[in-house]
Amino acid sequence: MTAAWRIVPEGLRLAVRLQPGARRSGVEGLERLADGSLVLKVKVTPPPEEGRANAALLTLLAREWKLPKRDLAIVAGQGARNKTLLLSGEGAALERLLRERYPPPG
Repeated sequence: MTAAWRIVPEGLRLAVRLQPGARRSGVEGLERLADGSLVLKVKVTPPPEEGRANAALLTLLAREWKLPKRDLAIVAGQGARNKTLLLSGEGAALERLLRERYPPPG
């Protein structure tokens, strides 16, 4: 099993699979990809045009986790469905937040 996140010196890196243009926005939870890795599946309503879906992703997650939006950044995959986010802050605390909210798929 490959984890969806890992603690790094700056905070926590998180693998996300984004579905833009969805009917409604929300965090679906952890999902296992064909290669066995885990990602956090997130849906947003804006289309993937001019960075609108990426902006909606960061806004949604900041609101969902009650974190300042400035503490979230897309560090890889800006133009792809699969993205890597950096959550700045204390890594262990961020990991606890994610573990409590998103149990691994059964």
